[in-house]
Amino acid sequence: MLVRFLSGHLLLALLLTIPSYRTVHACTGITITTESNANIHARTIEWGESNLNSKLILAPRDYQYTSTLPNGKNGLSWKSKYGFAGISVSDDRFIAEGVNEEGLTAGLFYFKGYGSLAKFDPKKTRNNITDMDFVRWMLSQFKTVKDVKSAMANIKIVHVFIDAKGNPSPTAHWRVTDNTGASIVIEIINHGQVHIYDNEVGVLTNSPDFPWQVTNLNNYIHLDPGSAAPKKIGQYLANSFGVGSAFAGLPGDISPPSRFVRASFYLHTAPPMKTSKDAVSQAFHILNNFDIPLGSEFGPHHRQHIPNLPSATQWTSVIDQQKKVLYFTTMNDSRIKELDLDLVNFKQKTETKLPLDNGHFTVEKVNL
Repeated sequence: MLVRFLSGHLLLALLLTIPSYRTVHACTGITITTESNANIHARTIEWGESNLNSKLILAPRDYQYTSTLPNGKNGLSWKSKYGFAGISVSDDRFIAEGVNEEGLTAGLFYFKGYGSLAKFDPKKTRNNITDMDFVRWMLSQFKTVKDVKSAMANIKIVHVFIDAKGNPSPTAHWRVTDNTGASIVIEIINHGQVHIYDNEVGVLTNSPDFPWQVTNLNNYIHLDPGSAAPKKIGQYLANSFGVGSAFAGLPGDISPPSRFVRASFYLHTAPPMKTSKDAVSQAFHILNNFDIPLGSEFGPHHRQHIPNLPSATQWTSVIDQQKKVLYFTTMNDSRIKELDLDLVNFKQKTETKLPLDNGHFTVEKVNL
């Protein structure tokens, strides 16, 4: 069926149907737990084809939502119980990462080639919600991971877009956490099979599936921080050239499995963080290693398509879950911005939508 719907959906559809060999769909997420058991959830989002026009969305309590389905008709409707702050992608309704006033966090991570949602049935849509509305649904409704897991039995998640040949858009998998320390990964495969995993590693990237990514860490258990000890090879005493030789072989490319291993290594070799502010700072430093320069994802035959963007990493967010503070940087401005949810008026009647990035490379002069 040929789908015609709102411009935001059309924009996302165009983005998601661009051939994958030309662009980066790379997200890297980590969780840092402090010595006082405060949790810091951080992630990057990459899109190397065009500007995602992300905005900071402040959503109030008692706000009415309706999911627009791939045929342009209405699906599930609900009223929000909790206010939240989130960062949108492509359409102001599509929240990629956010935290609500009860401390629940949720975010989507690209899962092309592995995510496979239930087939859309236009005759049975009452409980349908699109994958791009899933984060917004969770943040506006629930306080705990347990609540999310229970409520999922009552909804059907479908693709946001289906092309004229019946091919659905690529989908995501999701990271969800709460103030109890619970952290899960939700993956939907094989035309609607829902799998929920405890995230004991504290890392999430993209494809393949989460169990595979965790199992792949077995290939890298030989990696250690610091420098390798001298070793005699025959009569020759070999010595380390410098710091880092103990983890020679740490994958450095931008593929999802390599980023998963690298993020896990940096996360679990970091010193214990005493305070949440320490952990926020550490999260930004770790994720700086995953900032993807624009151009590296374009092969020699497609370099003419490189867009006018400063980076494929369009933004990085860090959430202090207990204090309910959202920090972020953007591709044009590396200065850290802070949003304290306790200062947000969640009694407003409409959503507040603020530019995330001013669109210009920003430099702050030193005043002497």
